[in-house]
Amino acid sequence: MRHGLVPPLLASLLLSAVPGAQAQTPRPPSRQEGNLAPGRGGESQQSVPRKGDIPQGAPVETAPPNVPEFKPAFPQQTRAPAVKTRTPLVVTEIASGFNKPWAIAFLPDGRFLVTEKPTGSLYIVTAAGKKSPAVAGLPKVDGRGQGGLLDVEVGPDYAKSGLIYWTYYEPREGGNGLAVARAKLVDGPKPRIEGLQVIFRMQPTLESTLHAGGRLVFTPDGKLFVTLGERSILPGRVQAQDLKSDFGKVVRILPDGSIPQDNPFVGRKDARPEIWSSGHRNILSAALDAQQRLWIVEMGPRGGDELNRPEAGKDYGWPTIGYGEEYSGEPIHKTTQAAGMEQPVYYWDPVISPSGLTIYSGSLFPEWKGNFFIGGLSSQALVRLVLKDDRVVGEERLLTERNARIREVVQGPDGALYLLTDDSNGRLWKLTPGRAP
Repeated sequence: MRHGLVPPLLASLLLSAVPGAQAQTPRPPSRQEGNLAPGRGGESQQSVPRKGDIPQGAPVETAPPNVPEFKPAFPQQTRAPAVKTRTPLVVTEIASGFNKPWAIAFLPDGRFLVTEKPTGSLYIVTAAGKKSPAVAGLPKVDGRGQGGLLDVEVGPDYAKSGLIYWTYYEPREGGNGLAVARAKLVDGPKPRIEGLQVIFRMQPTLESTLHAGGRLVFTPDGKLFVTLGERSILPGRVQAQDLKSDFGKVVRILPDGSIPQDNPFVGRKDARPEIWSSGHRNILSAALDAQQRLWIVEMGPRGGDELNRPEAGKDYGWPTIGYGEEYSGEPIHKTTQAAGMEQPVYYWDPVISPSGLTIYSGSLFPEWKGNFFIGGLSSQALVRLVLKDDRVVGEERLLTERNARIREVVQGPDGALYLLTDDSNGRLWKLTPGRAP
């Protein structure tokens, strides 16, 4: 779970077995979000994980970088040594038939909430895979491109209020923009929402179907982080460096949409008070660690996906600095470093196309404690990172043999990992330990 809150009842219910388990036994990418595009010489440079045993100390990545002239700022900022999970893995398919599902949230009684991006539909799914009718009453979404219905989270006070929160691309006069809404979930044979409130609207409005961002992360002290893309097109991209715009930012609000008074730009006339950090491209992955610090993974262009730990008031450089280039092969950045701009903790070139992040804190996989798990779209992998003192010391690519774009990864209260695949027959998977041969 992204906010790290585990209801005890849910933990016991999800520990029960789900029929249909199968042993661990990715589809050609197309030109869309998280896919490959021709680069220099018309060739696509994609992430290529090693197969079989990897020599000690060698990185998991074997493809050459798209931008070889860009060098890391410190050792192991990229291409960390490969590590290998010792525990056998079992993948259980809980449900299928979702149209490009985007996010999972856990209800206290053991069921899931699952969003469908292009349709704007929200479903309740049982642990046995039974799917409800679409929840009625959600607002209309702009489902074109990378828009639609995106993240969903169960409110921290759900047991009392019944509130759920979600992000979506909102159609507006003159364009669209990301919005955050909340409402009470009314259960039953025909589930619905009541008391809809839009608590946040990205500003300004712009016509774009790209780089929505949209992850939600609640903190234990009652704040809500929202990740926002910079809309991709040039009029939006440049606003990642503009503190009067929400584009390319992490924002921090309260559950009712009001602004925490300890936000870094509160009281400044030249900045929006909701902004927490700036200089981001497109953040589809966000989670808290054991110290309750926010981590994000953001999509780069052709090269330059980044792992960052956004701190209050800091600038993470996009589009001034970075480690990638345009999909055409044209340059974006003159340099990878600049005064007043933060370096990524880690970057990928070629990209993994990250979507979804969980930091493992469960007991089912003791060897994974504290590891980061990232869904990979173009890389068609579950990416595992091992960190020490906030530096990446190991990387692994899991589930590559399944030829699946991984859109979402979350840790369940039972310690299992739950994943969504990104396709028109999207699947909900459960990842658990198997028995050693």
